[in-house]
Amino acid sequence: MSALSIRKDILLLRKSDKIYLILHNIRSVYNVGAIFRTADAARVSKIFLTGYTPDPAQKTALGAEKFVTWERYLDISRLIRDLKKIKIQIIALEQSKKAVDYRKFRPRFSIALILGNEVRGISKPLLKKCDKIIYISQYGKKESLNVSVAAGIALFELIRTFRD
Repeated sequence: MSALSIRKDILLLRKSDKIYLILHNIRSVYNVGAIFRTADAARVSKIFLTGYTPDPAQKTALGAEKFVTWERYLDISRLIRDLKKIKIQIIALEQSKKAVDYRKFRPRFSIALILGNEVRGISKPLLKKCDKIIYISQYGKKESLNVSVAAGIALFELIRTFRD
Protein backbone atom coordinates (compact mmCIF):
# COMPACT_ATOMS: atom_id res chain seq x y z
CA MET A 1 0.00 0.00 0.00
CA SER A 2 1.45 3.36 -0.98
CA ALA A 3 1.62 6.36 1.35
CA LEU A 4 -0.98 8.08 -0.80
CA SER A 5 -3.50 5.24 -0.44
CA ILE A 6 -2.92 5.16 3.33
CA ARG A 7 -3.70 8.89 3.49
CA LYS A 8 -6.93 8.36 1.49
CA ASP A 9 -8.02 5.65 3.96
CA ILE A 10 -7.37 7.93 6.90
CA LEU A 11 -9.35 10.75 5.30
CA LEU A 12 -12.38 8.45 5.36
CA LEU A 13 -12.50 8.65 9.15
CA ARG A 14 -15.48 10.63 10.33
CA LYS A 15 -14.37 13.99 11.64
CA SER A 16 -16.05 13.19 14.96
CA ASP A 17 -13.95 10.04 15.43
CA LYS A 18 -10.65 10.85 17.07
CA ILE A 19 -7.82 8.63 18.20
CA TYR A 20 -5.63 9.74 21.08
CA LEU A 21 -2.59 7.95 22.42
CA ILE A 22 -1.43 7.77 26.02
CA LEU A 23 2.21 6.72 26.32
CA HIS A 24 2.62 5.64 29.94
CA ASN A 25 6.02 4.85 31.46
CA ILE A 26 7.66 4.09 28.14
CA ARG A 27 11.37 4.22 28.86
CA SER A 28 12.97 4.39 25.39
CA VAL A 29 13.14 7.69 23.53
CA TYR A 30 13.55 5.58 20.37
CA ASN A 31 10.18 3.90 20.95
CA VAL A 32 8.61 7.28 21.66
CA GLY A 33 10.04 8.65 18.42
CA ALA A 34 8.82 5.69 16.38
CA ILE A 35 5.34 6.01 17.91
CA PHE A 36 5.26 9.72 17.04
CA ARG A 37 6.11 8.92 13.41
CA THR A 38 3.38 6.26 13.28
CA ALA A 39 0.91 8.60 15.00
CA ASP A 40 1.57 11.22 12.34
CA ALA A 41 0.94 8.66 9.59
CA ALA A 42 -2.30 7.61 11.30
CA ARG A 43 -3.47 11.20 11.97
CA VAL A 44 -3.67 10.67 15.72
CA SER A 45 -5.37 13.72 17.25
CA LYS A 46 -3.06 14.03 20.25
CA ILE A 47 -0.48 12.12 22.25
CA PHE A 48 -0.35 12.35 26.04
CA LEU A 49 2.96 11.51 27.74
CA THR A 50 2.55 10.24 31.30
CA GLY A 51 4.77 8.79 33.99
CA TYR A 52 8.44 8.79 33.06
CA THR A 53 7.90 8.62 29.30
CA PRO A 54 10.55 10.90 27.75
CA ASP A 55 9.69 13.83 25.51
CA PRO A 56 10.11 13.08 21.80
CA ALA A 57 13.55 13.90 20.46
CA GLN A 58 14.12 15.41 17.01
CA LYS A 59 16.67 12.66 16.39
CA THR A 60 14.16 9.85 16.97
CA ALA A 61 10.82 11.39 15.96
CA LEU A 62 12.38 12.87 12.79
CA GLY A 63 10.19 15.97 12.99
CA ALA A 64 6.88 14.18 13.68
CA GLU A 65 6.77 15.89 17.07
CA LYS A 66 6.10 19.13 15.15
CA PHE A 67 3.02 17.71 13.40
CA VAL A 68 1.38 15.67 16.16
CA THR A 69 -0.05 17.64 19.05
CA TRP A 70 1.29 16.35 22.33
CA GLU A 71 1.13 17.17 26.00
CA ARG A 72 2.75 15.95 29.19
CA TYR A 73 0.21 14.98 31.85
CA LEU A 74 1.59 14.26 35.30
CA ASP A 75 -1.34 12.29 36.71
CA ILE A 76 -2.62 9.51 34.41
CA SER A 77 -5.65 8.87 36.66
CA ARG A 78 -6.71 12.50 36.29
CA LEU A 79 -6.11 12.32 32.52
CA ILE A 80 -8.35 9.24 32.25
CA ARG A 81 -11.06 10.98 34.32
CA ASP A 82 -10.82 14.10 32.16
CA LEU A 83 -11.04 12.11 28.92
CA LYS A 84 -14.00 10.04 30.14
CA LYS A 85 -15.85 13.27 31.02
CA ILE A 86 -15.75 14.23 27.34
CA LYS A 87 -16.89 10.76 26.23
CA ILE A 88 -13.51 9.39 25.17
CA GLN A 89 -13.42 5.60 25.47
CA ILE A 90 -10.23 4.45 27.29
CA ILE A 91 -8.64 1.38 25.69
CA ALA A 92 -5.52 -0.43 26.92
CA LEU A 93 -3.32 -2.46 24.59
CA GLU A 94 -2.17 -5.24 26.91
CA GLN A 95 -2.21 -8.99 27.41
CA SER A 96 -4.83 -9.80 30.03
CA LYS A 97 -7.46 -12.43 30.75
CA LYS A 98 -10.10 -9.73 30.21
CA ALA A 99 -8.65 -8.59 26.87
CA VAL A 100 -10.36 -9.04 23.50
CA ASP A 101 -8.58 -9.58 20.19
CA TYR A 102 -7.81 -6.17 18.68
CA ARG A 103 -9.39 -7.31 15.37
CA LYS A 104 -12.74 -7.93 17.08
CA PHE A 105 -12.87 -4.66 19.01
CA ARG A 106 -15.37 -2.09 17.71
CA PRO A 107 -14.99 1.39 19.22
CA ARG A 108 -18.22 3.15 20.20
CA PHE A 109 -16.82 6.64 19.71
CA SER A 110 -13.52 8.48 19.97
CA ILE A 111 -10.87 6.57 21.87
CA ALA A 112 -7.64 6.98 23.81
CA LEU A 113 -5.29 4.02 23.43
CA ILE A 114 -2.91 3.43 26.34
CA LEU A 115 0.49 1.93 25.55
CA GLY A 116 2.58 0.87 28.52
CA ASN A 117 6.09 0.08 29.63
CA GLU A 118 8.21 -2.09 27.36
CA VAL A 119 8.87 -4.68 30.08
CA ARG A 120 6.09 -4.43 32.67
CA GLY A 121 3.25 -3.28 30.43
CA ILE A 122 0.27 -1.57 32.06
CA SER A 123 -0.38 -2.08 35.78
CA LYS A 124 -3.49 -3.94 36.98
CA PRO A 125 -4.82 -0.88 38.85
CA LEU A 126 -4.55 1.17 35.67
CA LEU A 127 -6.19 -1.58 33.58
CA LYS A 128 -9.20 -1.44 35.95
CA LYS A 129 -9.74 2.19 34.93
CA CYS A 130 -9.99 1.29 31.25
CA ASP A 131 -13.25 0.74 29.39
CA LYS A 132 -11.76 -2.10 27.35
CA ILE A 133 -8.50 -4.03 27.03
CA ILE A 134 -7.36 -5.29 23.64
CA TYR A 135 -4.48 -7.58 22.71
CA ILE A 136 -2.54 -8.67 19.64
CA SER A 137 -2.23 -12.45 19.31
CA GLN A 138 1.29 -13.86 19.59
CA TYR A 139 2.23 -17.01 17.68
CA GLY A 140 5.98 -17.23 18.35
CA LYS A 141 8.01 -18.03 21.43
CA LYS A 142 8.27 -14.40 22.61
CA GLU A 143 5.34 -13.09 24.62
CA SER A 144 5.22 -9.55 23.30
CA LEU A 145 5.96 -7.16 20.46
CA ASN A 146 7.98 -3.99 20.64
CA VAL A 147 5.65 -1.23 21.89
CA SER A 148 6.13 0.90 18.77
CA VAL A 149 5.36 -2.06 16.49
CA ALA A 150 2.26 -2.94 18.54
CA ALA A 151 1.16 0.71 18.34
CA GLY A 152 1.32 0.66 14.55
CA ILE A 153 -0.62 -2.59 14.25
CA ALA A 154 -3.36 -1.42 16.64
CA LEU A 155 -3.64 2.11 15.20
CA PHE A 156 -4.19 1.03 11.62
CA GLU A 157 -6.72 -1.62 12.66
CA LEU A 158 -8.60 1.03 14.64
CA ILE A 159 -8.64 3.27 11.58
CA ARG A 160 -10.11 0.40 9.55
CA THR A 161 -12.83 -0.26 12.13
CA PHE A 162 -13.81 3.42 12.28
CA ARG A 163 -14.21 3.39 8.47
CA ASP A 164 -16.30 0.20 8.34
